[in-house]
Amino acid sequence: MSTLKERYTQVKQRIAQAALRSGRTPDSVYLVAVTKFAEPEDIRELIELGHRDFGENKVQQLAQRASVINEWFDRMKRHPRVAGEHTNFDPSTPIRWHMIGHLQRNKVRKIADLVRVVHSVDSLRLAEEIQQVANKLDRTIDVLLQVNVSNEESKFGVPIAAAGAIAEQIDTMINVRVRGLMTMAPICEKPEDARPHFARCRDLYDDLLREGVGEGQFNLLSMGMSSDYEVAIEEGANIVRVGSSIFADAVQSQQVKLESI
Repeated sequence: MSTLKERYTQVKQRIAQAALRSGRTPDSVYLVAVTKFAEPEDIRELIELGHRDFGENKVQQLAQRASVINEWFDRMKRHPRVAGEHTNFDPSTPIRWHMIGHLQRNKVRKIADLVRVVHSVDSLRLAEEIQQVANKLDRTIDVLLQVNVSNEESKFGVPIAAAGAIAEQIDTMINVRVRGLMTMAPICEKPEDARPHFARCRDLYDDLLREGVGEGQFNLLSMGMSSDYEVAIEEGANIVRVGSSIFADAVQSQQVKLESI
């Protein structure tokens, strides 16, 4: 059985290799560790290894995880002698939480003061709600427009044809900053089968970039998960969302619990 550190190191290495294959540097790709099935001690270990970007699919879980982990992180900062014992622990680098799952408008308030980036803005109405909440908090929230490139009815996201117009409208908002696009490829038997979908999203991203959306801050392309993140990077992703490849033991443990019910 591999350790969490070994799995994390392997994922980082595979990200680096994929970035090099696409003609980019390894540090040009951000890894968001998806903590859906992770235990708090797993998240803390990853932080001690130097990782800072974490993603959650559900609002309630993000709020709970952020509260527990942020409190622990603050304690570590207040006790530098203890923190200094941990590998790569840097208290000056904050934790960044990413909302990567479907976000309902009536739940924006619960995570608006916690998240660094919302990856899953799938309608103009949701963006407008984020704007209202962010305005009350007097802060700016970075968002990605989720695009349904595969046209699957089961997936959230705006159609490719509507993405440009919606991105331009979000771009006019004061407290919401559209930073790029996010997509999810269909579940494929082989990672290579996801390539056309990632390429389609990259083409759209390039089009919006040329049109000047985001006023120079449109620079994030979130594509790829545990099953296909290397292909996504080869097609231009600079953010990947990886959970099970890092937290394998936690995922297996959760599956055992579900099977026993």
